[in-house]
Amino acid sequence: MRKIAAFGSAFNPPSLGHKSIITSLNHFDKILLIPSIYHPFGKKMINYQVRCQLVDAFITDINLLNVERSKIEEKLLKIKKPVKTYTLLLELSNEFPESDITFVLGPDNLLNFPNFYKSEEILKYWNILICPERISIRSSDIRQKLANGLNIDDLTTPSVLSLLKETSAYSGRVGF
Repeated sequence: MRKIAAFGSAFNPPSLGHKSIITSLNHFDKILLIPSIYHPFGKKMINYQVRCQLVDAFITDINLLNVERSKIEEKLLKIKKPVKTYTLLLELSNEFPESDITFVLGPDNLLNFPNFYKSEEILKYWNILICPERISIRSSDIRQKLANGLNIDDLTTPSVLSLLKETSAYSGRVGF
């Protein structure tokens, strides 16, 4: 049975904090990075397509063969509605029926987990792994420094940094 880690996050943008979580998941056969299309708690985010480009660049930089970006939220999207974790995990179970799926939560979502739609059922049917960052760098740190025109070289990977610099995301026009 394959072991799959489903790591959902805004990736707004991907940070070295995300990387520290991902590298701690090396015992999984596959690690799916799942950028959220809409944030369930109304958080403003960089345009989804831009975040997907950033996640793809991030994956290239971290260079782990078992990591890939999932398009599951695109598949499940209902217009202007967040994709619920329960629905996402149900669909992943259908997509990978012979796999053991673990939903990875960052520490910022731990306290919100009881508010997740069907949280008790999630606990019943899937594994949950709370995975704190080994490097405490948050996407909000990147956005704040960008907004203030400060250097972010030590907060994200080189390709993500490059994309942020060359797109309108760097200047804040797409959701910072």
